[in-house]
Amino acid sequence: MSIFNKIASVIKPNIKNDSGGFTLSDINSLFFNNQIGTDGPDISEITYFICMKKLSESLGKMPIALKDSDKNRITNHDTYKYLNIQTNSVLTPAQFFTAMEYCRNHYGNGYAYINRNLDGSLEGLYILDPRMVQIWINNTSQFTQRQYYYFYTDSLSGQSYWFYPDDVIHVKSWKLGRNGFAGKSVREILASYMQGNKASQRFLNDLYQKGLTANAVVKYTGDLDKKSMQNVIAQLTALAGQRTDRIVPLPPNWDIVPLELKLTDSQFYELKKFSSLQVAAAFGIMPNHLNNYEKSSYANSSMQNLTFYVDTLLYNITLYEQELNRKLLTTKELQQGLSYEFNVSVILRGDPASQADMLNKYVAGSVYTVNEARRYAGMPPDKDGNVIIANGSYVKLQDLGSAYKTPAKGGESGK
Repeated sequence: MSIFNKIASVIKPNIKNDSGGFTLSDINSLFFNNQIGTDGPDISEITYFICMKKLSESLGKMPIALKDSDKNRITNHDTYKYLNIQTNSVLTPAQFFTAMEYCRNHYGNGYAYINRNLDGSLEGLYILDPRMVQIWINNTSQFTQRQYYYFYTDSLSGQSYWFYPDDVIHVKSWKLGRNGFAGKSVREILASYMQGNKASQRFLNDLYQKGLTANAVVKYTGDLDKKSMQNVIAQLTALAGQRTDRIVPLPPNWDIVPLELKLTDSQFYELKKFSSLQVAAAFGIMPNHLNNYEKSSYANSSMQNLTFYVDTLLYNITLYEQELNRKLLTTKELQQGLSYEFNVSVILRGDPASQADMLNKYVAGSVYTVNEARRYAGMPPDKDGNVIIANGSYVKLQDLGSAYKTPAKGGESGK
């Protein structure tokens, strides 16, 4: 919409003014009707979207494995297929954990129903919409023995279901409610910041759509009655055209004065960047994940990934591991030392030079076998690689200098 069409849009035929001119409310409506709204979902705010994307994808791309007390992978467990190949008929494990982490951060809680066969074996894991889940708590028993149940309503069929806690995987945000049974989302805590960020984004969108053109005042010599104003607008529209906002020929004694608003004067960029960093910090997201590389470089990218893992992902991973252990493993299996473990190497993997140096040190230090290092590098195993090698010159501390002793007769070392 051009400036002149905008002026015409506020000139209503039912203006109540005896002189036929504009009222003060009409002038205010002309210049102050661009109130920035804060509607729209929180996910539309770009900083919030990046944080949600980073956290969800980071958890989704880490494979999970069931291991024994000696850290050997167990592949003959009935949950192996559902956590490594296909969670259910619709989702893969990567998609499942990505969606669960999104629900945990966006709604404060992530729910998944554990569907079991008649013999107790796992049939599949199904994500529940957190908005359709209620937690019913028995308030008559003691708080240390308080029972609770999950009440879920299917939005498609309209049917309702009651679930025992052992049949639902429930991961919560770090901020719990007053009773501890449910979590609280970060967007609830940052409600005022989210509204401000969405308002600033909509303000920029409004400027771009108008070609960065602000409101303007048309000065001319004449009366301010309604008929005269309509003639002025009609003449300006005829001179400027319906789609021209740049060059406008003006009659004598006419002038257009723009009402400029410079973003630099209001420090719009600085305030927006500061607000974005605060939202990211609430999620534990580093500035480099927001494409802010002012204080980072490629050389310290590995250290930034390590910091992101220790300060942010480690807590999230622990939540899932503990919840899966207590919901998918029996008491006997837990006593045997079985536990689920995410493979964090996909997060901590550095550049090829650092990776090669790390593998070489692990093999030379007798930590990895040759085949374990080859598997980590994405190479097939070797038939003779399942051995731990060590430097042959290494000796025990009490045997230092034994190689320089004079051999005695009979092959024994002399003193």
